[in-house]
Amino acid sequence: MNTHGFVSRSVLVTAAALACIPVTSALADGATVSYSPRARDYASSIDYVNAKPFPLPQADSPSEPMDDRGLMGEGEGNPGYEPGAPGTGQINPVRVIPVGLLDDTLDLEPEAFGTSQHPFTTSRVDLGSQNEVSKLYPYRAAGKLFFKIGSDSYVCSASLIKNGLVVTAAHCVSEFGKGKYYTGFEFHPAYFNGVSPYQKWTAKRVRVMASYLNGTDPCSQAPVVCTNDIAVISLNPISGKYPGPSTGYLGFGWDGFGFNGSGIANGNKALLSQLGYPVSHDQGKLMQRTDSQGFTDSTKVNNTVWGSRQTGGSSGGPEVVNLGKAAVLSGTELGSEADWNVVVGVSSWGSNDSKVKQMGASPFLSTNIKVLVDQECASSNPACK
Repeated sequence: MNTHGFVSRSVLVTAAALACIPVTSALADGATVSYSPRARDYASSIDYVNAKPFPLPQADSPSEPMDDRGLMGEGEGNPGYEPGAPGTGQINPVRVIPVGLLDDTLDLEPEAFGTSQHPFTTSRVDLGSQNEVSKLYPYRAAGKLFFKIGSDSYVCSASLIKNGLVVTAAHCVSEFGKGKYYTGFEFHPAYFNGVSPYQKWTAKRVRVMASYLNGTDPCSQAPVVCTNDIAVISLNPISGKYPGPSTGYLGFGWDGFGFNGSGIANGNKALLSQLGYPVSHDQGKLMQRTDSQGFTDSTKVNNTVWGSRQTGGSSGGPEVVNLGKAAVLSGTELGSEADWNVVVGVSSWGSNDSKVKQMGASPFLSTNIKVLVDQECASSNPACK
């Protein structure tokens, strides 16, 4: 891993291969595979202070941004989405580490673009020294994901898409092609500098696409740039309750929702807002937001590509279309697919050259995210209410 928190995923898989739960303890449900953590998975507690940012996997070559790609081919189907909900905002904070001092001498100014010439803005969600913004909806539906690989603690990013259902990257919960899961998952919504204002929530079940776990997933660069680097986590309730009624949850869309054009087609574009906790910014203690125009790249198995400065620790964080709160309109109207706070991808990879400043995500499709959610929410799973 270099100083920017990037690493080749194949190197990480080799290092962790003996420290994970084998797929033989998982259950296959058609196209997906789920794993239910055992009590002993939580016997060794998370080291919050020394948790490492899970390295952001590296792609070998950048995409060409913002060019005149033609619309080539049709997608998986008509765009669709499920809406989110704002929640009440009632907090029950838990301090997991002492509040650390932030080094304001770090270079935290937004950068217009990298060598890819792909414009973006990356900055803190919270403008002051308190979590005035990140504790508000829709931001509070995103958070940090802690987990264990062997005896080491790691962090990714994640977000709620149901009252007790979290979406993140598959590489944050399992090893590509190795049939193994990590352990000790904890989701901390709206995490802020050592405090989890909406408590911490453990995993009841983790679900990924079977093709990702067994290594048959379509990839342009295995195991980094793939079709199904997506996972959902069903949380355990606390006193019969889930975080969503307080935090709210984001919607999620598939098959090109929020993108111009038709379905998943090469060059289709969307304005994306990325949320995450990259170690490169405020030491990963504060939520960061990146805004950039993303596009679908057929040379990268239809992954979405956007400009970003986020690095390790941001893996699994949501890419959201129409982030914010609706205004009361007068004299104008909403555009197409204007539904608010809809996740259309999760951070999966960055360039192996930190100067490029581009990131990518597996496309949300009716054949992956919809299948994952539908199978996890079958049999009236209360986490999905």
